[in-house]
Amino acid sequence: MSYHIELSPKAERELYDAWEWYEEELPGLGDRFEHEFFRKLGLIQNNPLHYALKKCLREARTNTFPYLLVFKVSEIRKTVLIVSVFHMSRYPKRKRK
Repeated sequence: MSYHIELSPKAERELYDAWEWYEEELPGLGDRFEHEFFRKLGLIQNNPLHYALKKCLREARTNTFPYLLVFKVSEIRKTVLIVSVFHMSRYPKRKRK
């Protein structure tokens, strides 16, 4: 059974900022980033418990871009909340805030 996906306002902003940055670097690269993000999101949606649990949050790394999707899973509501779309070169402690 697949889970319902929700993005926090922070995650939505981070996703847009990443897309915008890549698109400014090279037209079309932002779209490739977005495609990779949604591909990983589909994998999370189908099996969120597959990903490592670290201090009550789970993390899934994108394959092509240096990003982590940090998320919470509610088994009761069958929901995945994406808390952060985190660039891995940032300070690690910030990904949970």
